[in-house]
Amino acid sequence: MKTDVEIAESAKLRPILDLAKDLNLKEEDLISYGPYMAKIESKNLVESKNKEGKLVLVTAINPTPAGEGKTTTNIGLSMALNKLGKKTTSTLREPSLGPVFGIKGGACGGGYAQVLPMENINLHFTGDFHAITSAHNLISAALDNHIHQGNALDIDLRRVTWKRVMDMNDRALREVIVGLGGEKNGFPRQDGFDITVASEIMAILCLSKDLMDFKEKVAKITVAHTRSGDPVTVADLKVEGAVAMLMKDAMKPNLVQTIEGTPAIIHGGPFANIAHGCNSLIATKTALALSEIVVTEAGFGADLGAEKFLDIKCPAGDLKPDALVLVATVRALKYNGGVKQKDLGQENLQALEDGFVNLKRHITNMKKYKLPVLVCINQFPTDSKKELDLLQELIASCGVLSSVSTCFADGGDGALDLGEKLLTLLEEETSFEPLVKAEMTVEEKLNCLAHEIYGAKEVVYSDQAKKQLEEIHQANFAHAPVCVAKTQYSFSDDPSKLGAPKDFTLTVRELVAETGVGFIVAKTGAIMTMPGLSKDPAANHMDIDENGKIVGLF
Repeated sequence: MKTDVEIAESAKLRPILDLAKDLNLKEEDLISYGPYMAKIESKNLVESKNKEGKLVLVTAINPTPAGEGKTTTNIGLSMALNKLGKKTTSTLREPSLGPVFGIKGGACGGGYAQVLPMENINLHFTGDFHAITSAHNLISAALDNHIHQGNALDIDLRRVTWKRVMDMNDRALREVIVGLGGEKNGFPRQDGFDITVASEIMAILCLSKDLMDFKEKVAKITVAHTRSGDPVTVADLKVEGAVAMLMKDAMKPNLVQTIEGTPAIIHGGPFANIAHGCNSLIATKTALALSEIVVTEAGFGADLGAEKFLDIKCPAGDLKPDALVLVATVRALKYNGGVKQKDLGQENLQALEDGFVNLKRHITNMKKYKLPVLVCINQFPTDSKKELDLLQELIASCGVLSSVSTCFADGGDGALDLGEKLLTLLEEETSFEPLVKAEMTVEEKLNCLAHEIYGAKEVVYSDQAKKQLEEIHQANFAHAPVCVAKTQYSFSDDPSKLGAPKDFTLTVRELVAETGVGFIVAKTGAIMTMPGLSKDPAANHMDIDENGKIVGLF
């Protein structure tokens, strides 16, 4: 089979204006970025264009080196639903350059279920992440300049919490010293870098209703504390207007297409292991106004992305999802059952049954949100008939439907059965409820997630987290939503604990009150907000020739 790049290069793309007509959009509703990409001027949309569509979330089991194919399934399902006569739009997050050049890869799907033009989307796209990086670092520059110019706010240099960001994996920048070189360069202090997708600016972008709402939230960001302990905000630095100005175009969602010409709206991209893992509210609501069905996704496994979509994004945007598709593979479940990666192509029914506990817990967890659940078995060529039959039997024993999908190899045709079963579920009445209730305190929310989603027996707090918890209560922020930063590879905070571990201790080492976006980030285990590159990163195998032909980009 051809590589993803080769398949993408052979595809015939529709002009963006033709694609826009499918959504009843006119030329004045778009800002074109060449012939195949555009931003949507969502302010021009009117609710009367379509009755608000059905919202379907695609999530997955915990990721493994064997691959699961969540984004591929999102795209394949969207194309299948269009083939079945339903006006469907796929909504996705934008890829970060960190994993593109690192180890995880891009975020455009794969095989014959891709969004295009994949090279542009995986690289600089329409510049949204660069705008976020610049906006974030403008706040950093203003903060250090304020200190240099006399520090009228009496900022405690030891209590500056606002790090800088860049959209690349670079472990050497996790902890740095800035302001060296004498009095002309400011005051030396300890600083550091996060990856752009972990920025609070990214989180605010994805949970804002519009540019003015974004500006109001940015003004509330806490960047430091004074020597008397009072918070210092972006409003105190007087740069929220400049930050919003930098983001005026980045706030607009991006329109592209799947390999079969289905509309795809891609916007925002917070990681789910260190942020809330969902594309923007603006993109989702735009798609709902223009489509009968919107297929969206949330990052990593359902214990991270789906939980945050259902407990943070949906309440923030008053969204009511209609169904949930949970992606799993035979290979990944065998990996959870103890099979080494090199042996996953060999039939092993016992390992499949042993590893099924991971999928079973995700099914049980997602049912708690009172949504219909459909399991997509993303088929690989090495899957045997006995393995596929066994997996379908195990899923049926959980009381949910399943479907085998081959959209990677067959595009939308490979997900027609998945689409038909989903349409049946979408006829059901739903009574969606977030699991984590707004009136709960931080401790109650963490206990709820630990017991109901992760399977932990208790939550313990580091001394630092205990102190931060006291400060959160004193600041009357104790009922804010909680966004858990946790390894994606396990239900626990230990990436080596595969399957469905239970009765473990979840350790919260830090609680960060992100007062702009309005939630608390609970950092657990050894999770990092600035990833590093592997020994042999993907960047080592990429190149471009004199004709602009790219190789090695998946």
